[in-house]
Amino acid sequence: MMQKLGTVLLFALLAFTSCKNNSENKRYLPPSTGAVNSLMVVMDNNLWQGEVGDKVREVFADRVLAVPQSEAIFSLTQIPPQVFRGATSHSRSVLFVQKDTLSIGHVKSNVYSVPQKVAVVKGRTNDELLLNIEAVAQKAVAAFKNNEISEAQRRFKKSLNNETDLKDELGIQLDIPSVYRVGKHEENFVWIDRQILKGNMNIIAYAMPWNAFSNDSTFVQDIVQMRDSIGKKYVPGPYDGTFMITEKAFSPYVFPAEVNGFKAAEVRGIWEISGYPMAGPFLTYIINDEANKRKLILEGFIFAPSANKRDDLLELEAIIKTLKFENNQS
Repeated sequence: MMQKLGTVLLFALLAFTSCKNNSENKRYLPPSTGAVNSLMVVMDNNLWQGEVGDKVREVFADRVLAVPQSEAIFSLTQIPPQVFRGATSHSRSVLFVQKDTLSIGHVKSNVYSVPQKVAVVKGRTNDELLLNIEAVAQKAVAAFKNNEISEAQRRFKKSLNNETDLKDELGIQLDIPSVYRVGKHEENFVWIDRQILKGNMNIIAYAMPWNAFSNDSTFVQDIVQMRDSIGKKYVPGPYDGTFMITEKAFSPYVFPAEVNGFKAAEVRGIWEISGYPMAGPFLTYIINDEANKRKLILEGFIFAPSANKRDDLLELEAIIKTLKFENNQS
């Protein structure tokens, strides 16, 4: 009897010790902080004020594509390494640049807080730092941006619009903040918008035939023609005979993309009103909807004269990238 009791106590002690060790190994990480599209840059002041700092600004404060005003992709805040502790280490996006005996450039996740992306660049000389910044730049910018999109989605999912127009008309669902409202619903067209301080933010959705963009050599031209025809039919300007078109002076930028796992083309450009001085940025996704043999078009555009639009564009992109199809295709 005593031998059995001793065995039971031994197993209990081992189980308690194992649980305690597992608990100790799981380090608590506080929630990350920071304004939308902000980047904490940790590097010595002398590096920041020289050619290495110039390269950081060139890469991480580059201009946002296709916005009327000049805006940086990230708002940079530089601090020296000795200040990087406590609350400053909880920043959602961090770039750490340091001279070291190592020469590396990589991106890490959830080092000091959650969710967090930390790009680490080290080198023995300024030249090595410059090379490693270049090497990690594309991956780091994408990681920071995706982290911002996820954070935007996390925030607005707390209060969502429950209108069913997108489901009823196009068989899709988007996670849309409750401040947006359906402003127009016609056959094969839904327009959702919200008022902001100096204007409005808009999402439109419609479908095109599967073979609508079958010629690669005329792809950009076909996109412009599509947008202009949709604008003329559904998006009027302030006076009769005026409507939304693609800005004539510059062709839009087009990139390969994915929207929640579905192959797509991403289009960024400037819209304007034909015959009236109004304009703003747009972000369009042309999504391959193979199950329904169509191209699904989701577009966000903003009208906010004299206001910065970078963060609003991020919100529209975050909304569009919550796309789900009602038939659960994958």
